Amino acid sequence: MRNLIRSMVIGAALALIAGGSALAKPDVVRVGNLVLSHDGGISPTKLPKHGQTPIEAFISASIATLDGSHLPAAREAVVDLDKSIHVNAVGLPVCSAEQLNSRRTGAARRVCGEAIVGRGGARVEIAFPEQPPIMASSPLTMFNGGVQGRTTTIFIHAFITVPVPAAVVTTVELTPTPGRYGTHIVAKVPAIAGGSGSLTNAILRIDRKFTYKGEKRSYLTASCPTKRHFIKGRVLFDDETLLNLSRILPCTPRS
Repeated sequence: MRNLIRSMVIGAALALIAGGSALAKPDVVRVGNLVLSHDGGISPTKLPKHGQTPIEAFISASIATLDGSHLPAAREAVVDLDKSIHVNAVGLPVCSAEQLNSRRTGAARRVCGEAIVGRGGARVEIAFPEQPPIMASSPLTMFNGGVQGRTTTIFIHAFITVPVPAAVVTTVELTPTPGRYGTHIVAKVPAIAGGSGSLTNAILRIDRKFTYKGEKRSYLTASCPTKRHFIKGRVLFDDETLLNLSRILPCTPRS
C-alpha cells in the first residue's frame, strides 16, 4: 500500500507540472495486484463543431502494486483515439531510431531537435535479485519518426543512468481505423535494465506547432461534433496481466 500511495502522489505531482488541461481527478483501474492511475486532457476544450483546430494534449499515468512488490514490466500499450482528434505529421522533420539509440537526452535533442513533438518525464523501478529496488528518473522526449503509407511513427526517448547508462527508445505506430476511434496506436516498450526495470510513472505534453510550405500547422488538431471525445486502451505486462482503460474528454462545440 505504501508503494501504491507513493506512485499515485508522484503521478498527481507530475500532472500538476503539466498544468493546463491535466485533469484533477485521475481514473483508477485495478486488476489483481496491479493498479493503474491515468489522467489527461486537451487544450483548448472549446472547439469547432466542424473542421479542425490546433490543440495540445497532456497525459500522465502511475502504476503500482497493492502489496508493494516489484512491478512486472509493461510490454505493450494500445490506445484507440476518437476520430475527431487528428495527428498531422506530414511536413515535420523526421528522426530515426538509429539517431536516438545510445544517446543521452541532451544529445538526442540536439541531433533531432526539429523532430520533437512532445516532452515529459518518467520514473522506473529497477529490481535485481536479493537487492533493494533502485528508483531512476529520466526526461522523456517524443520525436516524429515520419509517415510511411498509412502509418505514422513516433519514437519516445529516455535515458537512465543506473545500473549503467542506457538509452531506452519506445517505438509507437499510429494507423487509421474506421468507426468511432479514428486512430489506432500501438507502443512497443523495450526491456529496461535487461528486463529488471519497470515503469512506475510517466507524463507527456504534446504541443508541437510547425510550418510546412508556408502554412502554419499543429501536430494535433481536433473538432467537437458530439461534446465529448472517446478514448480506450489497454496495457499488457510481462506476467500477462492486462489492464483495460477508457476515458471520455468533454468538449464544447462552437460555431
